[in-house]
Amino acid sequence: MEAQSQGASSPDDVQHHRKQTRKATASGWIGSALEYYDFFIYAQAAALIFPQLFFPSGNPKVAIIASLATYGVGYVARPIGAFFLGHWGDTHGRKTVLLVCMFLMGAATMAVGLLPTYHQIGMLAPTLLVIVRLVQGFAVAGEISGASSMILEHAPFGRRGYYASFTLQGVQAGQILAAAVFLPLAYFMPEDAFNSWGWRIPFLLSAGVLVAGYIIRREVEETPAFTKEAGEAEVPKAPISEAFKYGWKDMIRVVCMALMNVIPVVATIFGAAYAVQAAYGIGFHKSVYLWIPVVGNIVAVLVIPFVGNLSDRIGRKLPIAVGAIGSGLLSFGYLYAISIHNVPVAFIMSLLMWGIVYQGYNAIFPSFYPELFPTRSRVSAMAIAQNIGTLITALLPALFATVAPPGSANIPLTVGSITLGVTIVAALAAWSARETYRIPMSRLGEPDAVPIDKAEYDRLRGQTVADEKLAKASA
Repeated sequence: MEAQSQGASSPDDVQHHRKQTRKATASGWIGSALEYYDFFIYAQAAALIFPQLFFPSGNPKVAIIASLATYGVGYVARPIGAFFLGHWGDTHGRKTVLLVCMFLMGAATMAVGLLPTYHQIGMLAPTLLVIVRLVQGFAVAGEISGASSMILEHAPFGRRGYYASFTLQGVQAGQILAAAVFLPLAYFMPEDAFNSWGWRIPFLLSAGVLVAGYIIRREVEETPAFTKEAGEAEVPKAPISEAFKYGWKDMIRVVCMALMNVIPVVATIFGAAYAVQAAYGIGFHKSVYLWIPVVGNIVAVLVIPFVGNLSDRIGRKLPIAVGAIGSGLLSFGYLYAISIHNVPVAFIMSLLMWGIVYQGYNAIFPSFYPELFPTRSRVSAMAIAQNIGTLITALLPALFATVAPPGSANIPLTVGSITLGVTIVAALAAWSARETYRIPMSRLGEPDAVPIDKAEYDRLRGQTVADEKLAKASA
């Protein structure tokens, strides 16, 4: 695909390639949105209502910490899922692994909506909650790496950053949908009814999510890069071994960069508990606080493609580094705004931290991570490294609640300092990696790959953009 874009292609060829790219991008966007809707409705519930439903009510501090810990449990399963699903994606294809992820996630999420509470079955309730959360974590482990690889391998020359960014735009849309489903329920339903049965509705709606996702993804064709390797009998038998043998340095970099997940953790998990849980004494209403991630994600959806396109012009490393450190600094202001119960300022800080600055990282990693690895082990290497990094950050909500429990002083300073330290590590890891945006698709992942000349890259990218406009005009 990319090689063909560099030469003179007929309008029909360009139009066909453009349609394939758009189809893969739409599949990645919609699939990620649907799957992360499932994942994030759990995150919202863990912060807002699970402490009262699935844990003993005698000690609210312990209940908050335990509920946030079950959120982290989902990430414990992600490295395990990454090993299995990454191997599957590199040996059986990107399309197949994305369908597997969809079915596992849908089934686990519906199960949460059917679970009895602690008051009904005692300690068996949190045990079952942990089990289904483990299945969720296992399933989501292959989503981003599979979807990012699929879009990247369909993308035309010089446009990989732009098209791959739609994977994360879909993720942000899934978070909007997750919060938006909770908003009318939390606002219009009596609190007793919401806590009794209303919270189950978003989880049971995953049945529709599962059906829609299957219909969309079954129509997607396998990527040209994987098809070529399969046709030449070059599909590796042990892609994980190859990933660790040849790409371990870049896997370590991805682990460190994936620590940027600390920003959505602060914004949607700890921030929600800090603002809403009575033990902290802030007193935000559930429905009011839920609007903060919704608005932040709406802004992110608008910003992401522009940042992805920018990375095709100036490279991947600089936007990631700036986005990492900038969002880490803004976390202080966001948490402080919550601490003084200032809703307008909390909204503004959320928009700046999460909706805009964080996208310097968030919009670019779907192209940068898979570009660091060759086709043969791309899904495995990215999935394993990314999910180890996010596992580490998923333990942070419980850590935050432990080092800054209800009643403690300087909560914004304490949590903000940890957050900034983590984002600095991520920025340094990105800066130490090689720049990838000017490396041809066929040479991605090779340690000695040399980027093409900047002027030649700009010329070829300009030709790709012109071809896309021609195909659009002739469609």
